[in-house]
Amino acid sequence: EVQLVESGGGLVQSGGSLRLSCAASGFTFDDYAIGWFRQAPGKEREGVAAITSAGDQTIYADSVKGRFTISRDNAKSTAYLQMNSLKPEDTAVYICDVPRIGRGQGTQVTVPS
Repeated sequence: EVQLVESGGGLVQSGGSLRLSCAASGFTFDDYAIGWFRQAPGKEREGVAAITSAGDQTIYADSVKGRFTISRDNAKSTAYLQMNSLKPEDTAVYICDVPRIGRGQGTQVTVPS
């Protein structure tokens, strides 16, 4: 059974940091690129970052470039999203997604204004 389980969300003050994790199981993790997207109430879903299967290339939304870093540990079948200098507009549910495989339930990140 394919599982993608996010963790690490929470409430953090503006300017703070969080590291999200996405633990994967049920498929060959290092065969697939993985991405994070976010969904905020009343807003369109936004792709945040993605990383290739080998971890050698990354891409970021302009809104998070320079603040967020995506990484992965294929030995642990886990992907990460390090989020620094958080802003209220980063408040959303963050979801990891593996194309053609599935996505997790998400983890809530809240940055009060």
